[in-house]
Amino acid sequence: SYMVPSQIMVLDAFPLNASGKLDRKLLPEPVFEAAVFRAPVTAVEEIVASVFAEVLGVERVGLDDDFFALGGNSLIATRVAARLGQALDAQVPVRVLFEASSVELLAARVES
Repeated sequence: SYMVPSQIMVLDAFPLNASGKLDRKLLPEPVFEAAVFRAPVTAVEEIVASVFAEVLGVERVGLDDDFFALGGNSLIATRVAARLGQALDAQVPVRVLFEASSVELLAARVES
């Protein structure tokens, strides 16, 4: 999923320069829609969100927030897995964070 573009824009035509190559300066800026914040509901969701916020240095983390979109990487993922394991008194493999990287999905995987 890390190689799939997060935004896709449809253009009628690509802006080309005099030599026929793509003129990146003339590409339109993407329009981003603000996502609605959904707060964690269950205790496990709150723990996952608080660990994400603490490790990534983010003020507010919601159910739909993705670990990697918030700035996480594979090294930080090991810290998150360790802290989740301590907080939940369970073993949380790092692989689970790569498979379910949003708060909602990860909390559901950890609960099961």
